[in-house]
Amino acid sequence: MSTVALPRTPSLRLDGRRALVTGAGRGIGLAAAAALAQAGAHVTLMARTASEIEAAAAVIVAEGGSADALALDVADPATMRDALAAREVFDILVNNAGTNRPASFVDVTVEDFDAVLGLNVRSAFFVAQAVARRLIEAGRPGSIINMSSQMGHVGGARRTVYCASKHAIEGLTKAMAIDLAPHRIRVNSICPTFIETPMTKPFFESPTFRNDVLAKIKLGRVGQVEDLMGMIVLLAGDAAALMTGSSTVIDGGWTAE
Repeated sequence: MSTVALPRTPSLRLDGRRALVTGAGRGIGLAAAAALAQAGAHVTLMARTASEIEAAAAVIVAEGGSADALALDVADPATMRDALAAREVFDILVNNAGTNRPASFVDVTVEDFDAVLGLNVRSAFFVAQAVARRLIEAGRPGSIINMSSQMGHVGGARRTVYCASKHAIEGLTKAMAIDLAPHRIRVNSICPTFIETPMTKPFFESPTFRNDVLAKIKLGRVGQVEDLMGMIVLLAGDAAALMTGSSTVIDGGWTAE
């Protein structure tokens, strides 16, 4: 009989874990919620529009998953903290809520700057802080996934504010990972290229914009939300147990040169 002991691949299942997804009503957030539920997690979908997340949660449940909806504005840290304090601890956070208001650098308004940085950085910071505090109080490990962008690694025309916000998320991810590692809470980011979502759809209505994007994506196609779902599940669970402070770029080769 052989004495070789083969190692076993860690499971990608998330049964028994609770996940919170912000900006979960559509696009990448909805895909993240679906991916985590399909892997066995109970998912709470958070967004401002109750009808969207309630409908999405109902579909997840109808397909055999476990989900509920939490309608609130992540831009209000106090209300958000109180809402999370009233619920069981979340083992997984997908910090996805975000926005963009493209404009040339010289045309950026104070209002647009504050709106993008406020949602993409300030709100993301305090949602993660609230989830992490609960995990630490409970003495439980966890996984926080910050939804960043390829624009957290490069620059882009008409995207000075968005790039600033995503470069901030990249730095935040690394610093959070250092602070939270002693508590067994992992923090990583996912950096997609342009993904076809309700938020990006208006941009792609311009043939010039679409062609410019496709010229930079080496694999020759715009991303789909399904391109991100596997990585979300991986980072959430035990198969990525030694990953923290990492940035996973899913960009079809955009940043390869």
